[in-house]
Amino acid sequence: MQPNIHPNYQKVVFHDTAADTYFLVGSTIKTARTIEYEGKKYPYVTLDISSASHPFYTGEQRVAKKDGRISKFKNRFGSMGSK
Repeated sequence: MQPNIHPNYQKVVFHDTAADTYFLVGSTIKTARTIEYEGKKYPYVTLDISSASHPFYTGEQRVAKKDGRISKFKNRFGSMGSK
């Protein structure tokens, strides 16, 4: 392994702002922000969505409407394009 070519691997706190959940994970991400978490200072990164708030993982999956924008468009203009 060559020296000085690999990024610095460290523990980082990720904050899911949608679910207000914190994750302590090893990462090579670079950030200037820090946070004190469980008595220690760690680099800090905010997330918009993670497994704690994503509908697929939380089980709050929504069913798509049958009359969405595409089907409304086809109903309205579908006969104009076919000859």
